Parts: sequence; structure tokens; C-alpha cells
Amino acid sequence: MTATAPQKGCETLPNLLARNVARFGDKPAYREKELGIWQSWTWAQAAREIEAFACGLADLGLVPGDSVAIIGRNRPALYWAMISVQMCGGIPVPLYQDAVAEEMIHVLGNSQARFVIAGDQEQIDKIHEVQDQIPRVEMMIYHDPRGMRKYDAANLFEMDDVTAKGRAKHAEIWPRLQAIQAKQGYDDTCVMLYTSGTTGRPKGVVLSNRNIIETSKNSSEFDHLRAEDDVLAYLPMAWVGDFIFSVGQALWTGFCVNCPESAETMQTDLREIGPTYFFAPPRVFENQLTEVMIRMEDAGRFKKWLFHHFMAHAKKVGPRLLDGETVGAADRINYFLGNLFVYGPLKNTLGLSRVRVGYTAGEAIGPELFAFYRSLGINLKQLYGQTEASVFITQQPDGQVRSDTVGVPSPGVELKMAENGEVFYRSPGVFVEYFNNPESTASTKDAEGWVATGDAGFIDPESGQLRIIDRAKDVGKMSDGAMFAPKYVENKLKFYPNILEAVVFGNERDMCTAFLNIDLTAVGNWAERNNIAYSSYQELTGHPQVLEILRGHVEEVNKSVAADPMLAGCQVHRFVVLHKQLDADDGEMTRTQKVRRGVVEDKFDDVITAMYEGKSEIYTETEVTYEDGRKGKITATLQIIDAAVQPAQKLEAAE
Repeated sequence: MTATAPQKGCETLPNLLARNVARFGDKPAYREKELGIWQSWTWAQAAREIEAFACGLADLGLVPGDSVAIIGRNRPALYWAMISVQMCGGIPVPLYQDAVAEEMIHVLGNSQARFVIAGDQEQIDKIHEVQDQIPRVEMMIYHDPRGMRKYDAANLFEMDDVTAKGRAKHAEIWPRLQAIQAKQGYDDTCVMLYTSGTTGRPKGVVLSNRNIIETSKNSSEFDHLRAEDDVLAYLPMAWVGDFIFSVGQALWTGFCVNCPESAETMQTDLREIGPTYFFAPPRVFENQLTEVMIRMEDAGRFKKWLFHHFMAHAKKVGPRLLDGETVGAADRINYFLGNLFVYGPLKNTLGLSRVRVGYTAGEAIGPELFAFYRSLGINLKQLYGQTEASVFITQQPDGQVRSDTVGVPSPGVELKMAENGEVFYRSPGVFVEYFNNPESTASTKDAEGWVATGDAGFIDPESGQLRIIDRAKDVGKMSDGAMFAPKYVENKLKFYPNILEAVVFGNERDMCTAFLNIDLTAVGNWAERNNIAYSSYQELTGHPQVLEILRGHVEEVNKSVAADPMLAGCQVHRFVVLHKQLDADDGEMTRTQKVRRGVVEDKFDDVITAMYEGKSEIYTETEVTYEDGRKGKITATLQIIDAAVQPAQKLEAAE
């Protein structure tokens, strides 16, 4: 693949910042809600803050090549800090803010971070807790001073103080930083982001200025993003998607990055901002739909009828209108009325009224869930990507959106399939290396730049789009030779508001079984409406009526799975509703909410064995981590539920 030359003055993120000041100096660049009030900074104001903080960092001793860990929730000051670090020739390394102290040890040690920039007291406390295990960390800077008054350490500084000192010494230090920036090139390191670690310890993915800027440019042009757009920055800053959307694309296009006040106020803040460009993993859309369905269950008879009547019409007409297809006058009028009474108010409640481009990725989204949002007229699309690709591998073009595919190759991306179905790609966004890990780099990226995704898929002959079946390592065979693809079934199960998480087993076995987690909000609301008392999550998961409702969901999914000849063998014969939610703190999920399948299989091996031995219940003990970090054990006797599957002859007829 031939490397492209950068546009003049667009070789680094500080270059793009300077360009935006010249182009959009008085236009809002960042907003943040603090104490219920939105504050705004223009590109010119943000640039002054970024330069001053960069000078302050240099005054503290930050030099080119230093790694700087950045930990905290989405705040303009922390986004600015990343660019400030780059102005000094350093490398920003965002960390997940909800990671426990022990998880931070590996990333801080592996990245060789000298500085830590933390959002608040909670993050500083985590660093203090493990400081003897991270000797390279020399300086700590915090943004929010609340709770920090009595902290007294020679290497601890408030961000405002560092910025003030940098502003005072700007004339002295800035020329030196300009000289550093003048030497920075397109192929120098832009950021280091750590993988989620589904199969082992997180690896540091080194991404260059070329990777980030080329990807931001190509993806922005693909979706016609522009300076007038608004994005809500609420996903983890350590995730590559947030870095591309809230840093790369924002700097390339000049659109405004809006930071909510907290995770608790995110939905309210989403409504107030009304972003035009919006990304969310499937779980966010699942949670929104769950809230909608709960409200509808509590609504009066007429409202409930109105909702179901117009949503049935929307499902039939909405996606066709969105794709520009011909729709009859009567259907258009009916859809207009539906938008007046149902779709419009619902989109406004969800905060999605102004969305012009919406994406979901990270996990496959259930087709029913996907269709629900598109039927409302929301231009929700799917993309497929990885940290190692600087996000984008494939995207869905407007008017060519399907629920069972993830799009065509993004601009500049090439795809190829291995004999075993594994997807390979190469592009300008392909990562430089795994930091200090040449063996993993060589096993993932070959000499020609092709990267192994670890996912199995194929190009759909009808649409020409990529269809991902599952993780290549998770795709297997049933004992009768039928294909086993657990993610396909799990996504269908998670469409139901009552089911928060699902894990399907069956590789090399004669049938599929599953673990389910209930959604406490949805099931708890159902229990209250039906006057069913419960004292704990565990008690609710074992309630006979809850188990019967979930059996119905599983059997509905089995009917749907049976309709796909290639995957019909994946119907769930037996399932267990777990007595605890799968949790990142217990190692069962990653910080990006992906199931660590191997960990779950090992941890609940006794339950899996019982399902395949034909038992009707199993007593189990499980170690859990409490909020304060203490370990404990919970016990339960779990009911093993049988579910009806479609007769074999129906599947044979389909073939």
C-alpha cells in the first residue's frame, strides 16, 4: 500500500488545532456541563488553554518521548491535555477511569509513564495505592480540586496551577515547544491506546499521526461531517472510538465536542445537546429501548394502542423512507401522523431528534433493535473496527444499510479473507506496533501490512458488504458438524429488554446451552407492576414467573435461529439465569463490556457441566468483588430450564 503525503500544515494534531483557530476561531469547540450549567470554549479559547498547559508541563520537566497517562471522565481539560502533551513531544496514554488500581499497574508500567494527569481525587487515590509498584511515575496532576485540600506531596499539582505557571512563562517556553513541534512528522507517535484484553493482558497499540489523521479525514468525508456538527463525548476516553470521534474527527472537521456532567446525567444532557453525530455501543441502545418499553407498560390503554399501532407502521415504512425508496402516499401520510404523535416525541425523549449520522459498533447489534431505531427515521448505521485499525475497517453508506452486515471497506481500506474465513485488512489506519511487544506485533500484522482481525466473516454476495459471523476463535462446530456461532444467538437474546447479557455454549457438543443475566430495571419494573415482592437481585433471578418469561424469550429466539439454515443448529436447549451480573471487577467482562468467554467458562464450569448432564438444578458458590474492593462469596441453587427447539425436519427442509 502506497503511503499518502499529508496536507501541508496537517501533519500533527497541534497543526490541526492551529488550522481550526485560523478557520473557526470564534466558533464553539468544546462544551461541558458543570453544576447544571453548560460552559463553552471557542477554538481560540481552547488553544490558549492548551498552549498554557503545555508550557506548564514543560516547566515540570516533560520532554519529548515521555509517556503521560490520562485518567478521568470526559472533560474538555483532559482532551486538551492530550494535545498539550503532544505539543511537548510526549505521548498521551488514556486509561479507563473505572479500572481498579491493580489493573492500572500493568498499563502504567508497560507504557513507562512518567506523568499522570488525573480527573479527580478518586483517580489520584488509585495511583497512591499502588505507587510502590509504579516507580517510573514521577509527577501527578489533578483537574478537580474537590477533596484534595489535605493532600500534600512534592510531586502532586493542580492542573489550574500548572496552567497558570505555563501562562506566566509562555514567552520563555513556547518558542522551545514550537521547535519541538516543527520536528514532529506524519509518522511520529500520536497516541498509545490499550486493547480491552478479552484474551489476555491489554496491549499498548501505538498509533501514529498518519493513522489518526488519515482515518479521521477519510471517515469524516465518507459521512460528510462538517464544522456545524455536534457530538456528545461520553464513552471512555481510553477507547479508540472516543479518541477518533472526540479528538481526531473533531480536529479535522472543527465540530463541537460536548461533555456531559456525569454518567447519571448523560441522558438528560443528550437531550439538551441534541447531537447531530452520535455513536453508541449496542448496550446503550438496548438500555434506551428498555426504558421506552417500561414506560409504555405503565402508560394508559389509549397511549399504548397509539404507540403499538404507529410503531407497526414505522417498522414497515420507516427504513424505506430513510433509504430514499418509493413509498405510497397513504403510507407517507400515516408515517407523518406517526411522527407527529409518536416518533417525534420519542426521538426527542431519547435525545436523538437531530441525529444526521448515527453509528453503533463494538458488538453486533440485534436486527430487531437496529430496525426499531431506523424505523423512527434515525440514520443509525453499523461500522466494524478495531483499536489496531484506528477504528474504521468497514462502514455502511447511506441508503445501503442492512442489519446483518457491517458495511463496505472504509475509504483506503483493503479486505481479504483467509481460507478459514478470518477477515484481514490493511489501511492507512493500521497501527505501528504493540508497544514493547514485537512477538504480538508480528503475529497480528505481516510484512505487507495485513492485519488479522480474529473475526470470521464473508462478503455478502447480494450487497457486497462484509458480514461478521463471530470471533474466529469462538466459531466452531457442533458434534454433528453444524456451525456453532454463539454471538449470533446472544445478540438475538439481548434484544429482549429483560435480558441484559447472554453467553451461549455448545462447541463440539450435541446441543447449545446458555447463561442469562436479567436486566434489573426491566424485570424489577415488571415485578412491581405485578405486585411481586423480592428482596434481592438473586431472589428475582430465581422467581418461577421470571424463569417462565425468559423461557418464552429463548423459545422465540430459537424460532428465529431456525430460519437461518447455516446457523440453525445453534438453538438453545437449556439455560440458567445466573445469580449475579457478569462484572468487569470480577474479571468476567472487559472495561468495554465484552464478555471474557474463557473466564466465564472456567468460573462457572460446574453449572455448565450440570446443564449437559441433564440436571434440573445446581448448587454453586461464586467469588465476587464488592464496591470497596473486598472479596466475598455468594451461594445459590440455580434452576436449569429446558426450552423448546424447532424440529430437525424443518431445518432439513430449509436446506
